[in-house]
Amino acid sequence: MHVVRQMTAPAVRFFKQHRDPLTVQTVRSAAAATLAYVIAVRLSPEAAPLTAPLTALLVVQVTLYSTLTTGLRRVNSVVTGVVLAILFSLLVGLTWWSLGLLILAALVTGHLVRAGEFVPEVAISAMLVLGVTTHGDTAWARIVETLIGAFVGMGFNLLLAPPVWVEEAGESIEELARRVRQLMLRIGEEAAGRPPAARAAARLHEARRLDHDISEVDADLRQAEESLRLNPRVREGLLHRVVLRTGLDTLEICTVVLRVLARTLTDLAKEREPERLFTKETGEVFEQQLAEIADAVVSFAVLVTTSASANAESAEERLASQLRQAAGTRDRLAELLYEEARRDPERWQLLGALLTEVNRILDEMDTEHRTRRLFEELDRHSREQRERLPRLTRMRDRLSGLPARFRRNRDGKPAGRG
Repeated sequence: MHVVRQMTAPAVRFFKQHRDPLTVQTVRSAAAATLAYVIAVRLSPEAAPLTAPLTALLVVQVTLYSTLTTGLRRVNSVVTGVVLAILFSLLVGLTWWSLGLLILAALVTGHLVRAGEFVPEVAISAMLVLGVTTHGDTAWARIVETLIGAFVGMGFNLLLAPPVWVEEAGESIEELARRVRQLMLRIGEEAAGRPPAARAAARLHEARRLDHDISEVDADLRQAEESLRLNPRVREGLLHRVVLRTGLDTLEICTVVLRVLARTLTDLAKEREPERLFTKETGEVFEQQLAEIADAVVSFAVLVTTSASANAESAEERLASQLRQAAGTRDRLAELLYEEARRDPERWQLLGALLTEVNRILDEMDTEHRTRRLFEELDRHSREQRERLPRLTRMRDRLSGLPARFRRNRDGKPAGRG
């Protein structure tokens, strides 16, 4: 058995790594570039048609949507640059001033033809073509090679659909929720005792650093959203995107409220130092409250990242149960904080703010609030797409297998709701 584990360990590591975006990008780009060169050697008049593999290398992206959009913009930019170079070579040839004028014209034209991030490519293509003697043959050869590279890059992802990055985005969201949970547990544990103001301020800085974590998760989620667009392997792509995006939005709001709560505790610690933040009973209930909210945050992340309907129902029931328990603790905490405010009326604003922040986090994770938000986002996306492409939207709804409760009637209202 030990030998079998040793033999299978490398395979397990490989299958875990093969879905890494960097690994996938490297393998797919190398294969597409090689194939583009093989085809260009047979079709291009140049001896070494390196423009084709270069174009394929730049066109192939991790997701199908970015491959298609990038390929079209790149072909547009290269062809525009080549046409400008042909005109300049016929009129003035290559001089220092014509080169400068060509670069200026290429950059301006790149914006006019909406080349996007490939505006510099317009100037690069123009300079390369203008710098050769047999400009006519080289220009058309470059266009042919560019088209070969772009078509190979786009066809590569059409025939071999790239992976969907929903699982990776879900893991990032869950990891963010676990970090939020750990911070909540530490804050609750310390608030139940006699924390110095410096330690409370340190927890505030930790809460502020969560903003950086959210930015990283948002980048992973954008990649997942892009991988769902135009991907033939995906059904209900819009629903997946909306569920994940609204879930991350909720977690972001929770982290913002947690940061405010940490600030409130810091201010309270400064004013009460070296006394306890709360009485022993209030401190224990507050610690219990944050622990229950922390568990609910993780359950919420699991819910929004769970694809199977059975597992999603189980996760939703668990979250609802945790929120009910946290709501009961919140009511008890409210009574204790009220007594604290009566004993120390000068601190009633800070004590009341703690209860308000707890309520905000619980409200954000409420299952009814989440369902309402999902319908609002689905309605908005469907309405915007219906306005842009009404016929295509109706055809897509019939063919995509979108659940009936999310389909739209002719007037744009949900078909499965009264």
